[in-house]
Amino acid sequence: MMMTTAMASAARPLAGRAALVTGGSRGIGAAIALRLAADGAAVALTYRHREDLAAGVVREIEEAGGRACALRADGADPEAVRASVAAAADRWGRLDILVNNAGAGVVGPFEGLALDEVDRVLATNVRGPFLAAQAAAAHLAEGGRIISIGSCMAERVAFPGGSLYATSKAALTGLTKALARELGPRGITVNLVHPGPIDTDMNPADGESAELQAGFTSLGTYGRPADVAATVAHLAGEGGRYITGAALAVDGGFAA
Repeated sequence: MMMTTAMASAARPLAGRAALVTGGSRGIGAAIALRLAADGAAVALTYRHREDLAAGVVREIEEAGGRACALRADGADPEAVRASVAAAADRWGRLDILVNNAGAGVVGPFEGLALDEVDRVLATNVRGPFLAAQAAAAHLAEGGRIISIGSCMAERVAFPGGSLYATSKAALTGLTKALARELGPRGITVNLVHPGPIDTDMNPADGESAELQAGFTSLGTYGRPADVAATVAHLAGEGGRYITGAALAVDGGFAA
């Protein structure tokens, strides 16, 4: 049976749109890049060190019939952040979706955090998304989307040692709400997604602290990167047209 135009549109709701996913070489970022591509978007993804992993995500997208490219960019480097936005827009001839996913985390006693650790985390998790959004705003048209990836620790710090990381992710709430006001008149939505414990190589579901983290959720389990990607895809698509300035938890009830 031939697929009708309507069926094809439903299967690939982001066809004709272009996205940039920062930190898209692994974990949650890779899952987001793969999902947006599966929904029809052309995807640029950034990576800091692991060119091999980034190339693997691009290859997987292309083998499935999608379009993708990888850009090297350190989220703590202002010029690299701005350049990656410009490169993505130039590669696809447009930019419709920015996903601020690149992040850094340091967990440890508050009194022992070094200045360079503080600077690195805030530069990556706060200044990076701010500058990426600032650069992307020059390219986004009506219907554009800015989606940042926060953390359940912005809503609930359930154990000690997370002061710096929680501070950096909580700052994205203010950025999201403010940008929703500033860009709303242009028809651009700005939202935030707070993942809970997600099974990735950085925080595996069989890791040392996994049982503790899962125990803080209402469901008692870890989530999957695809769970976060599904929410991002919803916000990026037509279903997210009337959602802006919001923080959506994909945390298994961590903050409940």
